[in-house]
Amino acid sequence: MHNDLTQIGTLCCDLPQTKRGHERRIALLLSANELFLSRGYDAVSLDDIVQHAGGSKASIYKYFGNKEGLFTAICDYRREQFFKDICVPFNFDTDDLRLYLIQTLMNFKTHLLLPENAAFIRLILEQTQRSPKLALYIHEQGPKHIQLAIASALTKADELGLIYCKQPIYAAQFYFGIIRHIEWRVLMNVDIQEDDQEVYNYISYCVDRFLQGHQKV
Repeated sequence: MHNDLTQIGTLCCDLPQTKRGHERRIALLLSANELFLSRGYDAVSLDDIVQHAGGSKASIYKYFGNKEGLFTAICDYRREQFFKDICVPFNFDTDDLRLYLIQTLMNFKTHLLLPENAAFIRLILEQTQRSPKLALYIHEQGPKHIQLAIASALTKADELGLIYCKQPIYAAQFYFGIIRHIEWRVLMNVDIQEDDQEVYNYISYCVDRFLQGHQKV
């Protein structure tokens, strides 16, 4: 985790060049992440972060620019961690498309149900209401990015004749709609009553209908 954090860059800000600098930047990111989740974005000041992490506000300005830049860097890290295990590359030589589509949505559901992930997504939604620039950035790097990954797999499947899909972006958006109700319940802090097997059965049914809808008539 710590090594991943050191690779996050913030536009127009410096990346540390020394081990001590890396450690200072990591400490600021981890402290800010913890404080934002426990208190909320507005209730946390730069002084609070510095007091929690040690160091000085000069390091925040140097590595992140300001509080918003620090929050964006945390979003970058958490987004990378959230999506890297959800939509793994599809191997058309060995993988089964149906199982791949089912497992991707199951992975998505599993990550959504992690309390810290759900809490941070709620925090992101709150902040993006105030910052259109941040909202666009998060959308481009998060939801849109994973939609494009699925669209790419669907395009290749179409080229190989496995399915008939001439609008892969539309199809990818439709596909992720399968678990939209679960996503909304998590974000609104409504308990998910179904167990994993019930969710798997539901997702399997929907993916089967999705694939049937992408066969030549």
